[in-house]
Amino acid sequence: MELKNVAMVIADIGGYTRFIKFHKTALLHAQEIISQLMETIIDRASFPLILNKLEGDAALLYAEVTDAEAPAARDVARQVAAFFSAFHEKVDELSSSRANCPCDACQHILDLRLKAVLHHGVVAIKKVRQFEELTGEDVILLHRLLKNGVSKPEYILMTASFHRLAGDLPGYQSEKGEETYDALGRTETVIFSPTLSAAD
Repeated sequence: MELKNVAMVIADIGGYTRFIKFHKTALLHAQEIISQLMETIIDRASFPLILNKLEGDAALLYAEVTDAEAPAARDVARQVAAFFSAFHEKVDELSSSRANCPCDACQHILDLRLKAVLHHGVVAIKKVRQFEELTGEDVILLHRLLKNGVSKPEYILMTASFHRLAGDLPGYQSEKGEETYDALGRTETVIFSPTLSAAD
């Protein structure tokens, strides 16, 4: 086990719970659609970002980034911004190719949205066979930040620690915020509202 300074990203598909239905055909199609969207996001990630694991409707990625590596943090932010245009291109493609399927999942592909949370902190990396597990308070915080007070359906949320390294995303509207969680305290955030033109 070793400690590392990392930038962490969770890319999460919004609307997933409503999207999954109990009817067998809809459930199978819903899983196929989500899988293709997750693959699209993963395919857009490149070094220094590494896929750690899939968590249902979310992907956890990380990159080794020290406190002095602002260019690497900016690259991570740029890659995450590109997730959004790739995601929407795939959503449009899937909606078009499945337009003739009457099931609930295929008829509501356009309802799916993407959100991403970015944080910089220290993690312990535990290796078990070929798997790596990220652990520590900063990993817990990253996951908690998915449950936040942001009312927008799509956004990129950076913690202040990540934002200090990466800075703003050109072409994006931003607003400051904060979240408070039991045992973790207050976390300052910056929320960016992506647009397809800005993400290209």
